[in-house]
Amino acid sequence: MSAERILVVEDDAKIATLLADYLAHAGYTPRTVSDGSAVEALVRDWQPAAILLDIMLPGKDGLAICRDLRALSAVPILMVTARAEEIDRLLGLEMGADDYIVKPFSPREVVARVKAVLRRSAQPRTDTPAAQGFALEEERLAVHWRGQTTTLTAVEFQLLGCLARDPGRIWSRQQLMDHIYSDHRVVSDRTIDSHVKKLRRRLADAFPDTDLVQSVYGVGYRFELPD
Repeated sequence: MSAERILVVEDDAKIATLLADYLAHAGYTPRTVSDGSAVEALVRDWQPAAILLDIMLPGKDGLAICRDLRALSAVPILMVTARAEEIDRLLGLEMGADDYIVKPFSPREVVARVKAVLRRSAQPRTDTPAAQGFALEEERLAVHWRGQTTTLTAVEFQLLGCLARDPGRIWSRQQLMDHIYSDHRVVSDRTIDSHVKKLRRRLADAFPDTDLVQSVYGVGYRFELPD
């Protein structure tokens, strides 16, 4: 395994050290930081492959960090927090997180989740339609269309790649969950809806007056390029 850099943002020194030790043992290069206000500059300078991000932090909370990082980077973000309510998980996903891990956790599970999110972000997408100049660039997690470019998170990119592979096909929530979460973890329909909502908002911001990802009431979602 390559020594990919993993940034651990955690103000509990014991938890931070535990995660760093397990990540190092798995072949990664971990780095820990406890102050939320230092994260953005560190991400810019150190360029981690993924971030394990606590919510309750001094200086700047994890939700604000996640939101602000999404304005500058598509780096995979895994929220690690004691806040277990579904609304908290959905809020984290709304801010742009790729995964959500609730304390107490197994360090081995955290490492497995990191591997999974990195694997998803590295999967190439070369089977999407090139009609009307629409293209996905796996190396940058970018979407190109109509002379504009926007970047996505790893989950958003994989979700769009799945939908765009077969324009017009209706995908159920379960099919999308099975495609995105290959480890078959149990996630709710609302998790997929949250990812789709973020994806649609990002596409609408980049390509106004279009509806590339459409809801099919009671069934699921489909991708359509306008005529």
